[in-house]
Amino acid sequence: MPSTATTPSTDDIDALSYEQARDELVRVVTELEQGSSTLEQSLALWERGEALARRCEQWLIGAKARLDAARQSVAE
Repeated sequence: MPSTATTPSTDDIDALSYEQARDELVRVVTELEQGSSTLEQSLALWERGEALARRCEQWLIGAKARLDAARQSVAE
């Protein structure tokens, strides 16, 4: 599905901070819940939401690994 001005892309997501990805995910969910988008727009929003959720998860996994490493170094 080609990307247009009304169809969000997922190309920029890897550059987002956790907070940016989370805030954008909230916006996407809100827009989907309104139900005013076309089917094509809704599918594109859903795909973007999935990608944003994965990005948030990556950040959280990374943060947990850093905390675990810090705890491990304190315990030694």
